[in-house]
Amino acid sequence: MASATGIPSHVGEQEPLLGGPGDASQKDKPLYHNFAIGTATVAQAGIWVLTAIIWGAVFSHDLIFFSAHPLLNSAAILLLTQGILVLQPTYTAQQKKQGTYVHATLNDLALAAAIAGLVVIEINKADHGGHFESPHAILGLITYIAMALQAIVGITQYFVPQIYGGESNAKKLYKYHRMSGYVILILALATICAATTTGFNLNVLHMQLWAIIVASVLTVVGVFARIKKQKLGF
Repeated sequence: MASATGIPSHVGEQEPLLGGPGDASQKDKPLYHNFAIGTATVAQAGIWVLTAIIWGAVFSHDLIFFSAHPLLNSAAILLLTQGILVLQPTYTAQQKKQGTYVHATLNDLALAAAIAGLVVIEINKADHGGHFESPHAILGLITYIAMALQAIVGITQYFVPQIYGGESNAKKLYKYHRMSGYVILILALATICAATTTGFNLNVLHMQLWAIIVASVLTVVGVFARIKKQKLGF
């Protein structure tokens, strides 16, 4: 059914925070289109530039054991972003189901990469000391914990809703899962920004804070512009 504006009502309900009605809706497109619908191109530009900055800085120097830490963690944030982008535009039940499976796969890979990055830093700190003292380390620890809890809750909500007293109760928590996912993305990007103040970056990588901030802002703007208000309970 069309509204007075001529726009189908179901599309209007899917209107994102920025852009016109339907700009961030999958409609009848294949799932892979979700990676580029609406402002996803802005988010993709930001996250791929950010990843390129980090990987370029790492591979421009001799690789050491610790080099795996920034590589793994940047890969985790790249996958996390893709996991968000693929699910946001879904509308029909079938699209949501397909999107959820891809979303869960990408996020599980992101968590695995993040855990591997944590293992690298812990092994390194065992030899050099100084656990969780810098802002980067503290933010990183918070992000690791948040990602793990997010994955546990997300998987159990969808695949084992009985834990929450049934599917109806589990669905009531979906909006909180979405909100926390966006918070985790910001935490992860803030952790990378804080990494520019570490000794490894100042003495070896030489990544510029302004470049990290610009890429992070592009990522956030591209992702957040596609948020659908009603999915967050507004």
